[in-house]
Amino acid sequence: MKHFVIIILTLFPCLIHAQIFNHPGLLQSREDLDRMKTAVAEKQEPIYSGYQVFMQNPASQAKYKMQGPMAMVGRNPTVGQATYDNDANAAYQHAIMWVITGEKKYADVAIKIINAWSATLKSITGRDAVLMAGLGPFKMVNAAEIIRYTNAGWSGEAIQQTENHFKEVIYPVLKDFAPFANGNWDAAAIKTVMAIGIFCNDQAIYERALRYYVNGCGNGRITNYIIGETGQIQESGRDQGHAQLGIALLGDCCEMAWHQGLDLYGYDNNRLLKGFEYIAKYNLGNDVPFAHVLDRTGKYEQFKPATKARGDLRAVYEQIYNHYVNRMGLTAPFTKQAAEKIRPEGPGKPSADHPGYGTLLYTRPAGSATVHNPRAAPGGIIASGSNQQITLSWIATLGAETYSVKRATKSDGPYTTIAKGIFNCGYIDKQVSPGVVYYYTLTATSAKGESPNTLAVSVAAGVPLNWQQQAIGGNSAMNKANFDGNGFSIEALGSGLGNTQDSCLFVFQSLNGDGAITARINPEPSSQFSSMGLMMREAIAPDAAYASLMLYPGKTNSVEAPAWHLRLMSRAKEGGVTTVGATGQPLVEPAVSHGRLTGYCWVCLQRKGSTFTAFGSYDGNNWTPIGSINLLLDKEILVGIPVASGMRSSTTVQIDNVSVTNN
Repeated sequence: MKHFVIIILTLFPCLIHAQIFNHPGLLQSREDLDRMKTAVAEKQEPIYSGYQVFMQNPASQAKYKMQGPMAMVGRNPTVGQATYDNDANAAYQHAIMWVITGEKKYADVAIKIINAWSATLKSITGRDAVLMAGLGPFKMVNAAEIIRYTNAGWSGEAIQQTENHFKEVIYPVLKDFAPFANGNWDAAAIKTVMAIGIFCNDQAIYERALRYYVNGCGNGRITNYIIGETGQIQESGRDQGHAQLGIALLGDCCEMAWHQGLDLYGYDNNRLLKGFEYIAKYNLGNDVPFAHVLDRTGKYEQFKPATKARGDLRAVYEQIYNHYVNRMGLTAPFTKQAAEKIRPEGPGKPSADHPGYGTLLYTRPAGSATVHNPRAAPGGIIASGSNQQITLSWIATLGAETYSVKRATKSDGPYTTIAKGIFNCGYIDKQVSPGVVYYYTLTATSAKGESPNTLAVSVAAGVPLNWQQQAIGGNSAMNKANFDGNGFSIEALGSGLGNTQDSCLFVFQSLNGDGAITARINPEPSSQFSSMGLMMREAIAPDAAYASLMLYPGKTNSVEAPAWHLRLMSRAKEGGVTTVGATGQPLVEPAVSHGRLTGYCWVCLQRKGSTFTAFGSYDGNNWTPIGSINLLLDKEILVGIPVASGMRSSTTVQIDNVSVTNN
C-alpha cells in the first residue's frame, strides 16, 4: 500500500522585514485603472466597447438601490445570497465607474454598500457557506481596495471597520479552504483569502493562500485541479460551467499575485495556461484527451469529458489571453479564440461567480509586462523534510535575479544565510540533523536590491527524535509524515483497521507499561472517508493485537455527510478479530458541521494495567468518556497515530498537541 505526503506548514512572522504590499493590488493595479480611464476617454477599441457593456449594466448605475444589508446570509439553505451578491457586484462596478469617470456619485454608492455590510453582517451560514464566502465577498474586497487607494473620501474609521469585518466574519469561514469539495470551492476560498490578506496588509493570511494554491491538500491546489500536461480539469467530467468557474478563480489568484510581484501565472511551467487551453479547446467544439480520474476527496470519479454546458463560454478568457499573449508574448490559440468569440465580455454570470467584463478590465497592449512590486519577497515557500535533507521550493519573484536562503533553529532567529546566488526556485539543505526542527526564510535580489524576507516556515528533518513512521500492511518506503514543531501532517492510503488485517500509516514511539497519548485532530481532512486517531499496538504486523480510539466516518444516506464519531476498537491477540468496544455519539458543532469535520476534535487513550480507556473532547479541557476495554497487551508496546484514507487515493490529515505520558 502506497502513502504520500503533502506538507502543511506553520507560518511565523519574520522579525527582520515585512512584505511590502502594492496598492491598489488585487485584480486592478494603479496602472490598470489609469489604462482603462485613458482608453475610455479616447474611445480606444475594444476597451470602449467593453465599457459600453459595463456601464449599461444595472449594477453600474448610480441610481442602484442597495438591497441589503443583513445580519446573516447563507447558502443551502439560501438566506440573502442574491441580496449580498447583487450588492457586491454593485460595489465593485461602482468603484470601477468612479475611477473611469471621476464622478463622486459612484464612489459614494460603493462606500455606502461596503460600510453597510461591514457594519451589519455577522455570520455566513449553511452547508455551502464556504462557497458563498468565497464568491460575493471577493468582489466586496476588490471594491474596498479600489475605493481605499483612489482618494474616494472613505474615512479611516470605516476602513478599519471593513478590515475587521473581512478578518472576523469572512476569513474564519474560509481559512481552512474546502478540501471536501470539488475544486471550484477550494479555488473560491483561496482567492478571497488572498484578497483579504492583501487588503488588510496581513502577510500571514496572504501566505496561507499562496501556500495552499501550490501545495494544498484539496482539489483546488493548482496541480490537483489541472491534471498533468494535457491541461485536463478536475471538473471537466462534471460539467463545463463548473470547470470554467474553477480555473477562472485560480486565474484571479494569479492576477493578484502578479500585482504583488509574484509570477503565479508561470508556476509549474505555465500550468494555468495549459488548463485554459484545454477548457477553451473543448468548449470551442474540438476533441481533447481525457484520463479516467478519481479526485482528492474520493467522491468524484470521472470517465469522459462532460457535454453539459459545452460551448457556453463564460466571461473569463480576456484576462488569461491578455496575460499570456500580450504581457508575456506566449501563444494561446484556443484561449484567444474563446476571448474573441464573446468579445466584448459581459457580466461574470451567474450571480457573483466572476468579475466579468474582461475586455474593459484586462485589454492591454503587447509587451506590457510591468513589474508592480520590484522588491517583493518570494512567496509560497514549501519545505519537505527527511532524516537526510530538507527540500525547499517557492514561487518566482518577478524581476528576481537570484535568491538567498536563511535558516534558524528558533522561530525568532537568529537567521543565518546558508545559501545565496540561487537561480531557480528550489534548494536542498543537506546539513541537517534528524529530528531537529528548522526555520527557513528567503530573499530575492534584483536590480532594485534585496527584498524583505518571506514569512518563515518550519519543518523537522524527519519526525521528532524517538518517533518513527511505518506503513502497516503496506510499503514503508512510500510513506511519510512531517512534523513542523507543532504538529504532524500525514498523508496516507489504506483501508484502515480491518477485521483481521490492518492497512494504515502509523506514526509512533515506544511505551513501557502504563501511560496515555493525547492529540488534537485538526480541520479538515482531504477526504471524508478518512479514519484517524490513536493506537496502542504490540507490533507493526498487520494482524497484531491493539487498542485504538479512531475518529471514524460512519455511513449515512449521503456520502457528503458521514456521521463522524469516536470508536474504541481492539484486537485481543495476534491473528485475532477486531471488535468494537464502544462507540461515542455522533460529533456535533463545533467539531462537525453538515457532516464535515470543520472544527477540532481532541482524543485521549489511556492504559492502566489491562484496562484501556478512551476519551473525547471538543476543547481539550472538558472530556467525555467513550468507553473502556480489558486487553492483555505486552508491557512494551507502540503508541501513536494511525491514519487511513479508506479509498484508492490518499488523504491528508493534520494532528497537533500530541502528548505521550508514561506512568
